[in-house]
Amino acid sequence: MTATGPVHGTWEPAPAARWEDAFLGGNGRHGVLVFGDPNDDRVIVTQHRLVRPNGGEHARPPRLAAELADVQDRLLAGESDAAERFTDGRPLQWVQPFHPAFHIRLRRPRGRTDGYRRSVDFTTGEVTATTADWTSRVFVSRADDVIVQQVTGTAGLALDIALDHRLPGAPHDLGIGQGTLRTPEGALLSLRARYPGSDRAYTGVTLVAVTGGTTELAPPALRVTGADAVLLLTRVRPHTGELDVTAEARALGALLADERPYDSLLDRHLALHRSAYRRVVLDLAADPAERTLPGSELLDRPHSAALMERLFAAGRYHLLSAAGLNPPRLTGLWTGEWDTAWSGAFTNDANVNLQTASAAAAALPEVTEACATLIERQLDDWRENARAVFGARGVVAPAHSDGESGLSYHFSREYPLHLWTAGADWLLKPLVDHDEIRGERDPRTADALAEVAAFYEDFLSRTDADGHLVIVPSYSPENRPANGSWGAVNAAMDLSAARHALRTAADYHPGPDADRWRALADRLPPHRVNADGALAEWAWPGLDDTYDHRHLSHLYGVWPLDEITPYDTPELAAAAHRALELRGAENDSAHGHLHHALIAARLRDGERVAAALGHVLDGDFFHPSLMSAHYPRRDVYNADAAHTLPAVLVEALVQSTPNRLVLLPAPPGALRTGRLHGVRTRFGAELDLSWAPDGARAVLKPSRTLRIDLWTSSGAQPLDLVAGEDHVLTLGTW
Repeated sequence: MTATGPVHGTWEPAPAARWEDAFLGGNGRHGVLVFGDPNDDRVIVTQHRLVRPNGGEHARPPRLAAELADVQDRLLAGESDAAERFTDGRPLQWVQPFHPAFHIRLRRPRGRTDGYRRSVDFTTGEVTATTADWTSRVFVSRADDVIVQQVTGTAGLALDIALDHRLPGAPHDLGIGQGTLRTPEGALLSLRARYPGSDRAYTGVTLVAVTGGTTELAPPALRVTGADAVLLLTRVRPHTGELDVTAEARALGALLADERPYDSLLDRHLALHRSAYRRVVLDLAADPAERTLPGSELLDRPHSAALMERLFAAGRYHLLSAAGLNPPRLTGLWTGEWDTAWSGAFTNDANVNLQTASAAAAALPEVTEACATLIERQLDDWRENARAVFGARGVVAPAHSDGESGLSYHFSREYPLHLWTAGADWLLKPLVDHDEIRGERDPRTADALAEVAAFYEDFLSRTDADGHLVIVPSYSPENRPANGSWGAVNAAMDLSAARHALRTAADYHPGPDADRWRALADRLPPHRVNADGALAEWAWPGLDDTYDHRHLSHLYGVWPLDEITPYDTPELAAAAHRALELRGAENDSAHGHLHHALIAARLRDGERVAAALGHVLDGDFFHPSLMSAHYPRRDVYNADAAHTLPAVLVEALVQSTPNRLVLLPAPPGALRTGRLHGVRTRFGAELDLSWAPDGARAVLKPSRTLRIDLWTSSGAQPLDLVAGEDHVLTLGTW
């Protein structure tokens, strides 16, 4: 058997032995990790809102506004460690940690395992496991917000079904209540878990509908014998007080009205999922035989084009599956244990934006909408951050969030994250990109940008000897000057973010406010080039760079912004490239390597893109599930590499601004031949690109009439586009 095109899924010849290897599904609210064991199957259930109380639910931002002027005076006077005392002395408080709900466990008498195959279909979201006499199919409905599992067999199914909260790290004093009962809709399993010392709880409800055979209540389990098929519908509800499980059963029972409920539920789900997934396809003309390999075997061929195709497809699938109520967490929407690294937080100072970097160009507006929804829910908290810490109007985003709170309370002396003021611009940038693609401005984005601008109007009150505004205190996540402290002056990221936020807010709000905001942006100082010829991480004279660090915050002006480009600011771009050359990988974090690759692509350095990708592909960062790890050798489950890799490949092949298209700016060696279908550009055109060493062809399908600059390896030329008319470009060797 050979594959004639990219494979939109992956498979394994054995069940998952570890939860990290389980295949994944999700609808942006509920998630599943499916083991696919025919004799003892487990489906771990997650839900984006499940966070364990740890004190963070009561934490507030530090009230430091009255001390701001003093710390500014001392920093500007040369007291480099002054910001270390700009705190209320609290210990580090982590945000509430994300955790799994429980696993659905299906045991059967030991049956046949010959012909075993476990697979996930990215186009449908179905995770399937089969043997000669047994089939399990699982998906999470994007239309009905329900986990659907159907088990069928050829010789009469015998199953014991239970909901089991006992997963690694589960608190021993978790208050558990379980129930089994018959309802008019079918047999019902429920599991309620109350957090220790809290009135908060969550309840999972599974409705079991059996075709043929018999069911017997065997608390806390359900026993099925002689069945032709078993259908399970599951939801999880976080709540306080009690939850009416019979009402939940009725709601689930309403989904069984059709004669073939699994197929009906799947059809409604596919109308949303399949169309989203299919918008963009990457074909690297990979070896047909390699395309058919199981994921685990393909991962042993890190330089294979087939692996790159599959990781691109898996990255978009997992990103879409993780985004809905929220964008992806550090672990996406999944975890199999309660001790989730770094609380499984939304880490805003790098990881959220890296993971969602492909959403605009790779045509996943569902992901952008998840980001917008989270921001909208948290704006009141962002306002409190601005008032409490800086005594300012407007908004300041936190560096960490559990999804429930947007308050800035996670900080310490070594990580003074409460000083970081660039977060709101960083998080709003994907929303601005989305507006550029569709040619309309979302009022929510416009309102949030105005609040960011209002913050800078109040905060930017200090000037230097040349009359430039000064950002003080200033923080470059998560680094410090070699000869200074964490809280410093004029971090490059803060300067870029302030300029971009003020000018973008002005674009969204023409009038007197816009004039005032642009004037404020124009008073910010330029970037500084240090003695090494590199763009300095701090523009304040006398602050030396610390090069060996996983974050590349100072190159925010290169990516994701367009402030520093080889086309408009070649000298600054050269300094940024020098800064990239000097940057170390520190602890080999996946996000550091791929952040490096994104910046290298913007600077047209294909060799550096290839090297950064190579660190990840050669470093054993990917599990057989094609979800990734934070460190090499699959250490610490983390979605950064999985979700960011598609963005790197797109940026290496196509880049756009509202008035520029760059084709094939930095393709690494593994991408010498291929086709990229369906990419969106920020000037409102869909793009299909095919390329080979002897030439390339692009088809632009614009929705707007305008003139842009086309950049290729041959230089620039103007390009006139007419809405509704395809424009074909043929390039020579590149």
